[in-house]
Amino acid sequence: MLLDISDVVSCENKERTEQVLLGLTSFTSRLGDFSITEKAPIELTIRNRENKKLLIYGEVDLTVQIPCSRCLTEVPTGIRFTVDKEFPIRDARIDCDEPEGFVYLIEGKLDTDKLIYEEILINWPAKILCREGCKGICTVCGTDLNEGTCDCASDCAARGPDPRMAAIQDIFNKFKEV
Repeated sequence: MLLDISDVVSCENKERTEQVLLGLTSFTSRLGDFSITEKAPIELTIRNRENKKLLIYGEVDLTVQIPCSRCLTEVPTGIRFTVDKEFPIRDARIDCDEPEGFVYLIEGKLDTDKLIYEEILINWPAKILCREGCKGICTVCGTDLNEGTCDCASDCAARGPDPRMAAIQDIFNKFKEV
């Protein structure tokens, strides 16, 4: 959504609060495409501070479907964060793409979806679990171990640890305290 804020940019110490609806229905990154299932309207405050700084502040609350890190079951995950940006007014007036990443203002309009997208990227959770004791999936056959055991479970135990971890296991054994 483009929000016209040229009146705030051009008037010293002007402040405006707008309720903005997030236009994003999904979040796409290198990790994949994730559905945004719930989103609350965002109350953005835009302020011109003494014709030197453009301040943008708001609270974002949304729910995204993210796969569990162990078993890949979709988990509705609440993501809450605060948008708190500050830019020099000179950059906002000339509408340029600054190297620091100031690309939200185009011809006096604030692209709220670009602003929120970048903030979601920064606030993305590192690890999501469907439940605390999630057992994950079998590395051999892909069976969800939360739903039961697989036929190859005994084969996995007989094979022992992953050979790629042997060097690390040697380090642990060498420095093991008894």
